[in-house]
Amino acid sequence: MEQADSVRYGVVGTGMMGVEHLRNLAAIPAATVAAIADPHGPSQDQARAEVQKGWPSQTELEVFPDHKSLLASSLCDALLISSPNFTHAQILLDILSHPKPPHILVEKPLCTTVEDCKKVIEAARAQPGVVLHVGLEYRYMPPVARLIKEVKEGAVGRICMVAIREHRFPFLVKVGNWNRFNRNTGGTLVEKCCHFFDLMTLIIGSKPTRVMASGGQSVNHLDEKYDGETPDILDNAYVIVEYANGARGLLDLCMFAEGSRNEQEISVVGDKGKIEALVPENIVRTGSRTGGRDGVATSPCHDYRIRYEGLHHGSSYLEHLDFLREIREAGKVPPTVSLEDGLLSVAIGVAAHLSIDEQRPVLLQEVLSDN
Repeated sequence: MEQADSVRYGVVGTGMMGVEHLRNLAAIPAATVAAIADPHGPSQDQARAEVQKGWPSQTELEVFPDHKSLLASSLCDALLISSPNFTHAQILLDILSHPKPPHILVEKPLCTTVEDCKKVIEAARAQPGVVLHVGLEYRYMPPVARLIKEVKEGAVGRICMVAIREHRFPFLVKVGNWNRFNRNTGGTLVEKCCHFFDLMTLIIGSKPTRVMASGGQSVNHLDEKYDGETPDILDNAYVIVEYANGARGLLDLCMFAEGSRNEQEISVVGDKGKIEALVPENIVRTGSRTGGRDGVATSPCHDYRIRYEGLHHGSSYLEHLDFLREIREAGKVPPTVSLEDGLLSVAIGVAAHLSIDEQRPVLLQEVLSDN
């Protein structure tokens, strides 16, 4: 595909994240939206309005009730999958079984179970020309990207510890309240925290081996009922992940901490120093053991390519630039965020839930094994 060519996108699932993708695409000159698929009338209407706003000269938008009819139309070069978590596996398998599948960006988590992630990976092997990018966009947040770059360049020496704190607001309301139950989301430590397990693994650069977790549902959604059921999603947890190279990661999650200055605080400590990224302050602090407290440097972080900040501080926009590059170089470069990355981030979350449920450490091989 030549640089000047536009890419025709389709969006499957036009709720909150689907609309967020439409707004990002509207800021990319090479992007057009040819079709959407969603069974929910109000979501369709909202998507139509976003397309009219983002592409005012566009006269037609095909609207389908499901992904199969959109896929059969062959209108799109690429599909964005932003439907509920529990639908990802079947949608991906249907796309990958198509004679001429479009390229795919699938929202996190890749799937809600390790088994389904493996099925998708196997199906993708039969379609080597298809770009399949997993939407773990927290990698692209400017301060996080800066931290990753400096760590890889040796700023802290040999990595020993990665600590990630997310203190934030409760889960948002989604269409049909599907995100209130573990069976639909994969569980909070899959649904939300796959981002952070992905970052841990990327930063440490080694295989995760063992997971220990403690968590619960202490505050959120306890007074809600859906068809007589009370939501069962965790709202706080500590998770420790051990890696083959001896490093370890810690996740500190609280989803009733609206009083926090920063939603994410990421700290990496090595044998020579420490670096931390703070979001949304968008700063990075770097220090060395020899420089001590007085030698800590604080730097603001911005990426001037960002043309739409959106819900994730511009990271979704940067993710789309990468996905567009991968489409144009299909077959020449691997996706920046691969299916294997998506699988590992889900597997750590699954192991963390198992650790909480059974009150024991869990070897990652237990959840990755086919036995």
